[in-house]
Amino acid sequence: MKIAALVLIDRELWRARRVLVTGHTGFKGAWLSLWLQSLGAHVVGLAPGAPTRPSLFELARVGDHMTQHAADIRDAQAVHEVVRVERPEVVFHLAAQPMVRRSLREPALTYEVNVMGTVNVLEAVRLAGGVRAAVVVTSDKCYENDVFRENGSRGNAFVESDRLGGRDPYSSSKACAELVTSAYRRTFFEEVDAPEVASARAGNVIGGGDWGEDRLLADAVRAVQDGSPLLVRNPSAVRPWQHVFCALSGYMLLAQRLLEGSCPGAAWNFGPPDEGARTVQWVVQELERLWDGALRWEPDPRAAPPEASYLAIDSTASERDLGWVPPVPLGPALELLVAWHRAAEDGADMRAVSVGQLEESAATPVGGAEAGP
Repeated sequence: MKIAALVLIDRELWRARRVLVTGHTGFKGAWLSLWLQSLGAHVVGLAPGAPTRPSLFELARVGDHMTQHAADIRDAQAVHEVVRVERPEVVFHLAAQPMVRRSLREPALTYEVNVMGTVNVLEAVRLAGGVRAAVVVTSDKCYENDVFRENGSRGNAFVESDRLGGRDPYSSSKACAELVTSAYRRTFFEEVDAPEVASARAGNVIGGGDWGEDRLLADAVRAVQDGSPLLVRNPSAVRPWQHVFCALSGYMLLAQRLLEGSCPGAAWNFGPPDEGARTVQWVVQELERLWDGALRWEPDPRAAPPEASYLAIDSTASERDLGWVPPVPLGPALELLVAWHRAAEDGADMRAVSVGQLEESAATPVGGAEAGP
């Protein structure tokens, strides 16, 4: 399966560059760290430890090729010390409490991590010095989206200037993180030579190595492994599904443009094209086919959290102004996911498998030499 790589990632720009990734042990953080390693960057990670067992981070031996700091993003002093000592040029802030249902159980924790964690990172960037670009990753759920009057009903997707909000603590916390980022950018980072700070909004990211709690694709992997049925909530809900390489390529390209001074510090959407917006049921049925019937599913009888039945974001600005093109369509994204987990079940070298998927799918810049490891 060869996928046209359309991502303008500059290998030379990242080679030997000092990059801090908060949440580097999580699903997206581990893939981002692995990609940066493959480009020759000096990667520093900040996180308490791997959030799941198993994890992509451990199976792909991501930690063996980077500097790590076992710190909690809520610990302002520890975050500042890492930035002061390591002096990264680029910061990717991915550390988060990412689950809607957990936010209903533990709202205070969710705000502490997602809001004050963002404050702590931006304070460290402000005080420690040396950072040239920072990308704060939030979510497509940061927009004000009344489940009884959704953006799908007005015939268009959310754009970056739409109002922020959120009915549940998770969504609200992500909107708060956006407000914090905007306030810091306007108050502290508008002077000449100040760090360029931007936020990135993406959602429903899928790919190999995700064992996160209460996530559809991770639950599907567990169902196949356990031989139990997958419980599916809101089968008719439409989501903007995208492979993890699509979101990460957007974050990296945004950081490049910030370093080059060719785009403003602002909020940017990174969502899939229209064909990537599919129902939960469509995705589950595709997985059922790809797993040759090993996946069985049924509706989840538990009460679902208050989620919109339709959610989509408009990435026109990122495509037009950054030159971003998502490299992996939804069909091949699901194939990559199943292939990754089959390889893991077979005992393959998962670092080699993971780097191979990066090389195949996302790591070759247009018009340039290959950027794989």
